[in-house]
Amino acid sequence: MKYSYFPGCSLKGTGRAYEESLLPVFKALGVDMTELDDWNCCGATAYMSVDEVKAAALAGRNLALAEKAGGDLMAPCAACYLVLMKTQKRLEEYPAVRGEVGHALGQVGLSYEGKVKVRHPLDILVNDIGVEVISKKVVKPLKGLKVAPYYGCQIVRPYATFDNQENPQTMDKLLRAVGAEVVDYPMKTKCCGGSLTGTLPEVGVSLVHGLLREASRRGADVISTVCPLCQFNLDCFQDRVSSNYEKSAMPVVYITQLLGLALGLPMKELGLHRGVVSVEPILAQRELLHV
Repeated sequence: MKYSYFPGCSLKGTGRAYEESLLPVFKALGVDMTELDDWNCCGATAYMSVDEVKAAALAGRNLALAEKAGGDLMAPCAACYLVLMKTQKRLEEYPAVRGEVGHALGQVGLSYEGKVKVRHPLDILVNDIGVEVISKKVVKPLKGLKVAPYYGCQIVRPYATFDNQENPQTMDKLLRAVGAEVVDYPMKTKCCGGSLTGTLPEVGVSLVHGLLREASRRGADVISTVCPLCQFNLDCFQDRVSSNYEKSAMPVVYITQLLGLALGLPMKELGLHRGVVSVEPILAQRELLHV
């Protein structure tokens, strides 16, 4: 199957390690994936509260480009995935918005018929490639590594198209397929605070603390995520958590980094060195470090 890949802004910036691990993992799994030509910022989740029609046009341009390219559109960033899904729903359900967006797209020689399907990497990995196929490609099982899977609040709400809204399992299945020990983590869909760490820091850091504390209480070695903002919040604000609450030193990595490690890909190609809280000590302790 052919996929267009929409990296969004985060994967070219603060979420660079996500792209660095995503691309080689999908290549190793034999997936035909092409970055969407001339993509633009999706507007993230904030722009829709500023101007819904302009936000829909901004995201709709990416949908139109993907439809023109053919195949499904893969959006790894949780915010991008949510915005593209939400835009599709708006265009389906509101003729007036669809008309305005269609007119805007027409001004730049584009059109959108609603035929492209927006996909998340977890969906593709589990439902297109399959955990059995991935398991057979593992060369270095993550034996002994205890992982708390953290999905965040955006990829399964409000559109639970490929996983359970309250208790998602796709990341759990992938982690087990590569030999990791999945920690029972009931806070897997709780909000990390999003942009609150920058606007209402006391509230944001409190939410970050709750997630880190529960993962630690459950015996996790690391937290795995699929959201650049979640990764940033949980990783970068641990010094604040340590100052305000108790000491915290929990590595937070992308699921694609762990998959790549299990597939035997070189660590330097997976961005594992980019974490504020280094994951290398626990990998060394579990004898999972390799060049």
